[in-house]
Amino acid sequence: MKTASRPRDPRLDFFRGIAMFIIFIAHLPANGWALWIPARFGFSDATEIFVFCSGMASAIAFGRVFELHGLVMGSARVLYRVWQVYWAHICLFLAVAGMLAFLQINGWTSDDYVGKLNLWHFFEDPIFQLPGLLTLTYVPNYFDILPMYLVILAMLPVIMIAYYKAGRGAVAAIIIAFWLIATFRLVDFPAEPWSDRRWFFNPFAWQLLFFTGFAFIKGWIPAPPVKKRLLFLSASIIILTIPFAYFRILNEVPELRRIANDISDLTVKSEMGLLRYIHFLALAYVAWVAVGEGGQRLLMGGFGGKVVRVIKKVGQQSLAVFLASLILAQGIAIFRDELGLRGTVTGGIMANLLGFAGLIAVAYTVAWFKGEPWRKPKEKPSS
Repeated sequence: MKTASRPRDPRLDFFRGIAMFIIFIAHLPANGWALWIPARFGFSDATEIFVFCSGMASAIAFGRVFELHGLVMGSARVLYRVWQVYWAHICLFLAVAGMLAFLQINGWTSDDYVGKLNLWHFFEDPIFQLPGLLTLTYVPNYFDILPMYLVILAMLPVIMIAYYKAGRGAVAAIIIAFWLIATFRLVDFPAEPWSDRRWFFNPFAWQLLFFTGFAFIKGWIPAPPVKKRLLFLSASIIILTIPFAYFRILNEVPELRRIANDISDLTVKSEMGLLRYIHFLALAYVAWVAVGEGGQRLLMGGFGGKVVRVIKKVGQQSLAVFLASLILAQGIAIFRDELGLRGTVTGGIMANLLGFAGLIAVAYTVAWFKGEPWRKPKEKPSS
């Protein structure tokens, strides 16, 4: 007998959708709108949303497999997803690199877009860089999220084995130990063979956030109560962070910039600094309270409800949308620049709205294909 599927949590889809739009804004070159994304006003940004929600989604998608079919089948299901993400990363790199090379060699661009992504090493010496690409020892910064994500996914069977064999305490000990190892930079992955640059996102640090989301869905960490003092504390953390993150304030107040530099080890992005983690949890709590129990405020009707449904659809297809966003960001930026609209208000509006439309189109198209409409019986015309 087929088990009933678990209903989708509107909060998960909504916030993943929001993250996809913010990630596009951040990746669009020379984008003035990037001055207004959350990363400019706090320590955490859309990457944290993506990783945290991915942890929650993984608990839903894979946790049930472990429960019903055991560790072997659960691990196999996770490794299959790792395989998919690995090839998604390889194809993404080839698609972006190929697009930029095609436009450049045909004289359709007036700028060195290949060089801007630091990809000339790949084209000039592919016999050495191709093995690096396939072994993930060559990871340009623009392509660094998916390698981090697949390593964290590969850790999931280890976490589940620890949980079933020794309980939540062992899980917490492993997660914290890996984070501490990464924090003190005792383990890293090389990002390119010609320098000592490492992966921008250290997966052994970012797994802390991923498994926090995973643990909330699994019930290993109880949901926090809705209390005014917790809401006040979270809001205070968010507000007090702004002076140490907002570049305009830092440029005007050297004392604050000095403090920001002094605490940089606690706010660093690569190793998921402690203050960065705390800032994201504060944001997540405020957002969790704002949407209401079970995300009931996201179930509104009218125009607002239509907008929310579109954002949720984007969040439901987050991997496909993420891949498309990196390709769209480069292609739209080139189109904008060749029109002479770089740095203009018109160019900013056009580029961002084109990108948003592209993300939405990808989400609905992928959802249509996943629905396998060709399997549905053809409706007979009414008499």
